[in-house]
Amino acid sequence: MNILIANDDGVFAPGIQALAHALKPLGRVVIVAPESERSGFSSALTLDRPLRPIPIAQDIWAVNGTPADCVYLSMNGLFDFEFDLVVSGINSGANLGDDVLYSGTVGAAFEGRLMTQPAIAVSLAGPNVRAYQHPADYAVAAQWVHDFIANGLPTLPPRHILNINIPDVAELKGAKITYQGRRSQSKPITSHVDPRGRQVYWIGLAGEAVADPRKDVGEIQSDFFAVANGYVSITPIQMDATNYDILGHLHDSLSPAL
Repeated sequence: MNILIANDDGVFAPGIQALAHALKPLGRVVIVAPESERSGFSSALTLDRPLRPIPIAQDIWAVNGTPADCVYLSMNGLFDFEFDLVVSGINSGANLGDDVLYSGTVGAAFEGRLMTQPAIAVSLAGPNVRAYQHPADYAVAAQWVHDFIANGLPTLPPRHILNINIPDVAELKGAKITYQGRRSQSKPITSHVDPRGRQVYWIGLAGEAVADPRKDVGEIQSDFFAVANGYVSITPIQMDATNYDILGHLHDSLSPAL
């Protein structure tokens, strides 16, 4: 099996190194990742300048672009062979709820959405993970991903991926299939004056999780709930964002005016 690994933390990030090491027993592992951190780039592609994939070691490439660029190049001519699976991560920090709208980790996985096997976005969730500097800090999560893939990936509808969040706990309780939770409004921006007297702004932190039990999914809980209780969260997400529940109603109500 040929496995493509990308991320948004950069090609030298400890999470991607741990993941590559853990997946090598499953086949050929190729890392194609941004040359530096590209968090928050979602599915952005670079269209205003050329991209330069640079091999920095055996089966490790650095790209001067976004996470989605890395997967797009890899699956559209950079190599003379095809990949069987795309795994994005391990991200340093959670990608829960509304995070998937912005996440470069999820964006990279979505570029692998047309593969026969579901692409996977993997994140390590915990208050201290952004300070981790060594692949050993991600070893438990990486081994979980190895076992998950080795046991056989589930069959999903076309254009779906799996968004996986692994809690940074001493002992995992197991895994739960979850739905995408919701966050409250983001924290306010903060304003400062830089040393040259110019006003600058920082984007506020993400909002907190919002309790939203959904009757249509039975006993299934949100990704926030699973991670908060020590379980790996496995959420199927899709490219098609059409709201089919209101599609007909909207058509009927607006058609006379269109």
